[in-house]
Amino acid sequence: MSEVTSESASTTETAEAPVRTVPAAPPARHTGRLAGPLNALAPHAKIGMIVGGVLSIVGAYLAWSTFVLNEGAYPERATLTMFVEPFGVTGFRLHITLLGLATIVVALLRVPAKHRIVRGLGVGVTAVAVLNGLWITVEGGGLGAITASDGTVAFGSIVALVGGLVTVLSATAGGLEDKPVWEWKLAWWVEWILLLVVFVLILLLVAEVLTSGGQGGVVNPYAGVVFLSLLAALAGAFAALNASGLLTWVGEVSERHRVFSVVVLLLCALALPFTGAGTEYWMTVASNIGVYAATAIGLNIVVGLAGLLDLGYVAFLGIGAFVAANLSGAAASVIGIHVPFLLVMVISAVVAGIFGAIVGSPTLRVRGDYLAIVTLAFGEIFVRSAQNNIAGLTGGANAIPNIPQVALGSFQFNQSISLGPIQLPGGVMYYVAIVLLVAAVMLVFGNLKNSRLGRAWIAIREDEDAAAAMGIRTGPIKILAFLIGAMLAGFAGAFFAHKTAVVAYDSFRFLESVTLLAAVILGGMGTIPGAVLGASILFVLPEKLREFADYRLLLFGLALVLIMRFRPQGIIADKHRKAELAEDPEDAAKEAPGALPTEVK
Repeated sequence: MSEVTSESASTTETAEAPVRTVPAAPPARHTGRLAGPLNALAPHAKIGMIVGGVLSIVGAYLAWSTFVLNEGAYPERATLTMFVEPFGVTGFRLHITLLGLATIVVALLRVPAKHRIVRGLGVGVTAVAVLNGLWITVEGGGLGAITASDGTVAFGSIVALVGGLVTVLSATAGGLEDKPVWEWKLAWWVEWILLLVVFVLILLLVAEVLTSGGQGGVVNPYAGVVFLSLLAALAGAFAALNASGLLTWVGEVSERHRVFSVVVLLLCALALPFTGAGTEYWMTVASNIGVYAATAIGLNIVVGLAGLLDLGYVAFLGIGAFVAANLSGAAASVIGIHVPFLLVMVISAVVAGIFGAIVGSPTLRVRGDYLAIVTLAFGEIFVRSAQNNIAGLTGGANAIPNIPQVALGSFQFNQSISLGPIQLPGGVMYYVAIVLLVAAVMLVFGNLKNSRLGRAWIAIREDEDAAAAMGIRTGPIKILAFLIGAMLAGFAGAFFAHKTAVVAYDSFRFLESVTLLAAVILGGMGTIPGAVLGASILFVLPEKLREFADYRLLLFGLALVLIMRFRPQGIIADKHRKAELAEDPEDAAKEAPGALPTEVK
């Protein structure tokens, strides 16, 4: 039995069960600067969407460049010739073709939220066309590269751009329906199979995103723009899926089978080395992402739950790393002892936790901006102390090199593994270890958030004075937030030291703290997947955008500004946080039942 609901849903009775579907788009007239064109296009919205989809496909099959760029054919020799083979398109042209076909199919079918879905597809086509057309124009030295030059014409990008814009305008003119809410209740084994398929697709999608364009450099000078083009196409596809309500429904199914979902996600993460991303380079990148993800989860306790702004948090990661380096038996260590790896991680966490409690003690007296200054000062004190090699524990400018690799018997974690005919790259065991570490940290965070202590942190974040009036001992509880967050960072720091085999003070500067803070806010404060996703994005993007050289940080910062403008609660929003940022009190009540919005307009 299936049921689709919406705020403005109409009800039709069937022989089996009532099915409430999203009605057709309202014929209300548009207002604003584009009111005239939209109102004129409204009666022909369906035809306009079909025309937009056709133009998108035609644009994909036309030539995109009038000549070969200086760095070589861009990309996959897919920009120069007009394709006549139905399956001849590749790369970004294939993405535009698929989005255009989906636009035509959805426009012809009777589906809920048709116009909202088509708008998302049109945005994807527009973004891909603009990105690739602009890149060819800049690299080619002018508009002649995408129009006409020396008797050669190439209007593929312009036609595709027009198709995307026509699609968006037609869908908007037709009226945007409410996003439907699907209430399918399937047999448990069917939902398990569905979740398994979805998570495997996510795994393959992650591998495709990581490997898109290759590693860049001389071999592929267009790796960065190929990666961004894929992201633009995926953004359009996900916007359409989100508009259809299917993503929300899959999330609800996953919540109903939480234990199964967690187990399958963990297995999918461990299966990444068996995909196209199973190279030594990407295993190293993924391991580093895991270290920062675990650290971001710890920072999420301090900032996301307790609401304490910490601008020197990366210092705890550094403390854990230096403690592990000195206890690992490295030749440069002044202590000169070799402690087993697991015990080193525990000791590093404890030492970092002690410093966390010390840094957190000023919270008994200061809060807000003043606390941020205190934590900033602590971070700078740590960096300067490590740089000057105080007590000989940090190595100063020489760092602490040659930290022994983690080993199980005679097998070292940086060695490759053979599983029958499958050859796994070197460093895969570090990746497996960090996945298990992040899973353990997520388990700790989840239990803390839902515990009495976690609710006390949230109460302090919302209103410390009100929390104190309700009997919460705010001082010790805030110190506990710093202590536990620092312990998680120290735990990750010990792993970081053994993985990189060298620990230097310049790995723990202020910029790293800002990046971790941005990861928490971007992913969604107070959520476990949000911290992991935020850390992944902020550390994958710099790796994939190296080809943009001086423009890399500009694009990176612009992306953060846009995300915070249109999604201030983060990519994966905590339900209470989402309710706080809702503009309408009624929307806030829907987002977090039982939670009152903090502001009523």
